Amino acid sequence: MSQQNRVDATRPDSPPLAGPGPLPVGVRTLTVTDPDRVDVAASTEAVVRRPRALVTELWYPALANTRAGGIYRTLLRDGETSITLQGRAARNANPAPGQFPLVLISHGYPGNRYLLAHLAEALASRGYLVAAADHPDSTYEDQGPFGATLHHRPLDQRFLLGALAELPNAGAEAAIIGYSMGGYGALVTAGAGLSPSVREHEHAPPHDLLAAHLEGAALPPPEALKAVIAIGPFGNSHGLWSPAGLGALAGLPVLVMAGDRDETSGYDGMRGIAETGRGLLLTFLNAGHNAAAPIPAPVESHALSAKLGWAPFLHYADAVWDTVRMNAIAQHFAAAFLDRHLKGEAEAERFLDPATGLGPEAGFGEGRDAGLRLERWR
Repeated sequence: MSQQNRVDATRPDSPPLAGPGPLPVGVRTLTVTDPDRVDVAASTEAVVRRPRALVTELWYPALANTRAGGIYRTLLRDGETSITLQGRAARNANPAPGQFPLVLISHGYPGNRYLLAHLAEALASRGYLVAAADHPDSTYEDQGPFGATLHHRPLDQRFLLGALAELPNAGAEAAIIGYSMGGYGALVTAGAGLSPSVREHEHAPPHDLLAAHLEGAALPPPEALKAVIAIGPFGNSHGLWSPAGLGALAGLPVLVMAGDRDETSGYDGMRGIAETGRGLLLTFLNAGHNAAAPIPAPVESHALSAKLGWAPFLHYADAVWDTVRMNAIAQHFAAAFLDRHLKGEAEAERFLDPATGLGPEAGFGEGRDAGLRLERWR
């Protein structure tokens, strides 16, 4: 079964920066704990604070003699079915010498640290230290109130950036890649303060906990944060930001990847993030909310779930696009964007320029740009 659930699948028509790069990849699991955080679910009558543990998967360039191949044991979208995923990363392999830019991947609501494992492996193989945490109250296993994720996600990301920067192989430059609510968190972490109206949002957590994320009160981006990639970012179509709040992104490179049939995050809102933030927008035409981010649907997801009332396959797959194709495109553009803004590689610009990024200069042969649109605002 594990051989069927591959997170590293690719296709011969993939763009050049997709799939395995030149470096072998290792992976290990660690837990980082914020010693003092609000427990939103427990804070009914009064604010309750306790440690918040973040179980984190860390992918990294490994020594040249590392043998590719390893497994990830996790849960399906129903939160109870055990599954095994297969990838290229070698568990606990010896790391390659040197320091590498840090990339934090943040899953959706609900999700887990393996939901974008395809992207984590691909980026690590191109010289990045990649971390993805299980965000408590927001995973398949422990999905809690939505307000907890609104409150915690930016705090988790900021804490992880600081904690992981202490790793001996972490470089000084960092980026966040966030999917759906992970994208929401990434934008807030990058300085996009929320609209004051969110205090009255139906899912706002108690005790005015969102006040710290509002325009004028939100912390500036961490000094190490040099770029943000938001995939299907939730919030702008739901009134979470004003133009002024999103305007704070204009000084930071932002890439938005979106499906124009996304009924969860809303395409117009996602497009507005890129436009107001003076960023880059990659659109998957006719794709929904699952565009680009999730791993290919595990074979166990095809069966109807009695718990959910629907097949978990729908959580991973798109109605129109092949997931492996979308994953490859996401890997390609993410690698180009990070190479440009974290490593300073000017030659990566040809992959990001709308005039060339979907053409033969960027590795898209005739017809291989079908269904894609690349735009930039400056």
